[in-house]
Amino acid sequence: MYSLLCPNLIYNSLHDLEYNHLKSRGIKGIIFDLDNTIIPWDSQEMSPEIIAWLNTLLAEGFKICFLSNNMGKRVKSIATIFNAPFVSRAYKPAKKGFRQAIATMELSPNQVAVIGDQLFTDILGGNRLGLVTIWVKPLSAKEFIGTKITRRLEKLAVGLLKTKGLLK
Repeated sequence: MYSLLCPNLIYNSLHDLEYNHLKSRGIKGIIFDLDNTIIPWDSQEMSPEIIAWLNTLLAEGFKICFLSNNMGKRVKSIATIFNAPFVSRAYKPAKKGFRQAIATMELSPNQVAVIGDQLFTDILGGNRLGLVTIWVKPLSAKEFIGTKITRRLEKLAVGLLKTKGLLK
């Protein structure tokens, strides 16, 4: 059960992730969380560095899909920048949204990674479907009130996972 909260990979930021490492694992598509993964929470502006990083990812031949618990309009505005599919109101960690994202990329779960900043939504949801899960630090300390509560539980879970030797 604890392993469902353990990410396969951990990075401080997206910029630390190397495309070739994903390719060597057979990854052809990436599901991205939106808030505090590629864009600060409650913001409409992505950094030019993140835009460039995502465009390079696309140029490398990866498929991408945005998966968010947010409403459609906000998610669509980000996805449109990259002409990428998206799934809004995903109710992560529910499997349905992840399955929709995988289907839109026309890939199988073993060819897909998910990148997000939360253990209880992005990592748990991805692990439930056997995806490669990548946990990144949040872009901003500013968050939705519900996420702030979840972060406290996340800290407890990280401590527990470390004591069990499941997380370094």
